[in-house]
Amino acid sequence: MASLKELRNRIASVKATQKITKAMQMVAAAKLRRAQTAAEAARPYAKRMESVLGNIASAVSGGPDAPLLLTGTGKDNVHLLLVLTAERGLCGAFNSSIVRLARERANSLMAQGKTVKIFCVGRKGYEPLRRQFEKQIVEFVELRANKGVTFADAQAIAEKVTGMFQAGEFDVATLFFSRFQSVISQTPTAQQIIPATFPAVAAAAGAAATYEYEPDENEILADLLPRNLAVQIFTALLENGASEQGARMSAMDNATRNAGDMIKKQTLIYNRTRQAQITKELIEIISGAEAL
Repeated sequence: MASLKELRNRIASVKATQKITKAMQMVAAAKLRRAQTAAEAARPYAKRMESVLGNIASAVSGGPDAPLLLTGTGKDNVHLLLVLTAERGLCGAFNSSIVRLARERANSLMAQGKTVKIFCVGRKGYEPLRRQFEKQIVEFVELRANKGVTFADAQAIAEKVTGMFQAGEFDVATLFFSRFQSVISQTPTAQQIIPATFPAVAAAAGAAATYEYEPDENEILADLLPRNLAVQIFTALLENGASEQGARMSAMDNATRNAGDMIKKQTLIYNRTRQAQITKELIEIISGAEAL
């Protein structure tokens, strides 16, 4: 049985941990509001650009002059998995859920005889994937020194991916991130970004109207498709930022509650041990007095 001093030290240690988790929960709550606002503000722009590109792409799809970012190489032998995770932990299953989704996709593709290459953004995705897919990791970008995610960061990543595609290093690229739903709900998502995919155009909404473009559709796509790739990566980074803070807030709240339960349990054990020790000392005193 632990001594009273050990129990006091244990209770003090748990109380110190509880203060840390409570502080981290409050910091995550403050950061979550900004991250959620940024993610929600980026969604309409990304959706509108996707709609515009979908309209233009539907007119040139299958044409001989269509950009490769739209049509692809015509093969799917080499797949690039662009995995976006956080730089820090203590955020529940946020990072592990993205890594698990990417790992399952990689194992499935390799079982089909495909070649898999992995592009990691974020240290918490790179470390677990390196243990199993060290030879498949071709690029690693760390954003730990950045105070916040900017479009320039996403554009730099998009330029690296585009350069690899133009060099013929892969045929299909898939983006892995976590889409923010709420504080307690973040959805791991896999989204194909090369060749570009767009939702079906709805004729009922007036999308069947004929448009004339200046310059022509292929020139517009050649300019907008690389920008759309950067927008998709930027949106995914913002979604990840909000998901990370929501997951951390939830995880630290659970940790604070668990620490409180542990303090109550250890305090109860301490009081019982102290009472038993006092009772034992009283019995010894009474026994000694009777012996005299």
